[in-house]
Amino acid sequence: MASTTTTAVRANESTKQPILRLRDVWKIYKMGEVDVPALQGIDADIAEGDFVAIIGASGSGKSTMMNQVGCLDIPTKGSISLKGQDITRLGESDLARLRGKSIGFIFQQYNLIPSLTAYQNIMLPLELQEMPDAEAHRRTKEVLELVGLTDKGHHLPSQLSGGQQQRVSIARALVGNPDIILADEPTGALDSVTGREVIQTLQRLWKKGKTIIMVTH
Repeated sequence: MASTTTTAVRANESTKQPILRLRDVWKIYKMGEVDVPALQGIDADIAEGDFVAIIGASGSGKSTMMNQVGCLDIPTKGSISLKGQDITRLGESDLARLRGKSIGFIFQQYNLIPSLTAYQNIMLPLELQEMPDAEAHRRTKEVLELVGLTDKGHHLPSQLSGGQQQRVSIARALVGNPDIILADEPTGALDSVTGREVIQTLQRLWKKGKTIIMVTH
């Protein structure tokens, strides 16, 4: 299996405890009677304000690594701590609650609801949390401005370019004010120019103090 490389850039040298810590993480899949290791003994510390890139070729374990750092799956062995909590010791409902509060996800496919406007797509997670309307609208307007789409809030996804749709998905990931933004190949479906614009958006968020983990090739 090809190797996966993790590269971290720190905005500031910090003495804080890592927001995300992986220790001797293994993920092993069964193929019949054969054990196939996708991750082998991974150690990583990700601190608040880091911009981390997980880099590797197809089949190198990037998706498996993303599932681990995104707390979408638990390791076969080893430990993963998010904000000091060992996720391997949490039940499914507690893990889902911690993940929903702490991590905002951006995917290669935008996963926007076609019948909802950009504004409605962004606000939907807050409505599902039953956040009071005034606060939900305030946050939605704030993140729309942050990604430079204040004038596009009333547009349906079909009326937006690919780059604009991805920025809507970034805003949706931000609206709950998560501790970590996890971006899974966020430019994979975009042309090079639009892809650079999305990366620049993520860089602006990082410079504002967001912790970003990006999976790429």
